[in-house]
Amino acid sequence: MVKTAKLALEDGTILKGEGFGAECIKTGELVFSTAMVGYVEALTDPSFKGQILMSTYPLEGNYGVSSEWYQSDDIKTEAYVVRQLCDEPYHPKSEKTLSEFLEENDVPGISNIDTRALTLKIREAGSMKAAVANAEISDEELLELVRKQPGIEELNLVDKVSVKQPKQINERCEYNIAILDCGVKKNIIDNLVERNVGVTLLPSNTSFDDIMKLDVDGVLISSGPGNPENVEKIQDTIKQLAEVMPVAGICLGQQIIALTYGANIYKMKFGHRGLNQPVQDLETKTVYMTSQNHSFAIDENSIDDTDLEITQINLNDQTPEAIKHTKLPVFGIQYHPEAGPGPNDSKTFFDNFIETVKTYQK
Repeated sequence: MVKTAKLALEDGTILKGEGFGAECIKTGELVFSTAMVGYVEALTDPSFKGQILMSTYPLEGNYGVSSEWYQSDDIKTEAYVVRQLCDEPYHPKSEKTLSEFLEENDVPGISNIDTRALTLKIREAGSMKAAVANAEISDEELLELVRKQPGIEELNLVDKVSVKQPKQINERCEYNIAILDCGVKKNIIDNLVERNVGVTLLPSNTSFDDIMKLDVDGVLISSGPGNPENVEKIQDTIKQLAEVMPVAGICLGQQIIALTYGANIYKMKFGHRGLNQPVQDLETKTVYMTSQNHSFAIDENSIDDTDLEITQINLNDQTPEAIKHTKLPVFGIQYHPEAGPGPNDSKTFFDNFIETVKTYQK
């Protein structure tokens, strides 16, 4: 028997569709991704914590779910919105259906939604508070839940996804990297391990003194969810680290670096989420196709009075995509070089970071 589900938005819109996954009610900020593949990676990406993900591609679930594709231990999105759900997947690595995956993780899904019309609404009005109800609730009660939830810009979501204790990922090597875990993806860790460096995963609020006790050669600030201004006890640590070793940031990590050195951050209307965002390097003029997932961006007008320099821009809207410090070994990128899913154009970020670490140690 088909279950009726509801999707409610803070502007009073209520859409009805077919429920799948867990029979529960979840709230979050509704955002869309234009990726044609990679729903497992997206659902398990910690950067989606606090958000309800909607896929613009009209068919999801057709290749099932494999734990090999997870980017974290479990689903991090609050709910999932799709046009059409395939419940009979075909893929040699598939272990379960998309609906079973959501049910195991207590995440509701809704299908048979006009995702094209809803995407156009979000592009016009911006991302908005929402809820998916895969259980009985009145329209009035559901709207009340939607409207009383805090905005994502008010929350510290990093605390919900960061490791609580240091974790040695790869044994010590000649060069060793610490990751300040703001919501790191598995592919980021894998790309460092593949390059034969020691990797230690640390809570995002780890102090400078505790990091120095580990005898590492560089620090990577990971991607993650929410507002970078709400990440606690990290900016002072970055300032101290940058005086003694290279520091790099990915996505949220870059935004935190920008804040640390005096730039401003703003919340975008509907963000960048997809696998085909064009980014141009301002020095080489090379254009990369990149995977992106973020709601916040650096205010380019706030860079002028800092020691930061914009090195890459987004060709769709000219927002800053990469920065570097003009005096210290500090740099960052706004996109996801590790893909997972997405193109592999920018995996050289990891090579550049490790080469910077090696050069600095010499």
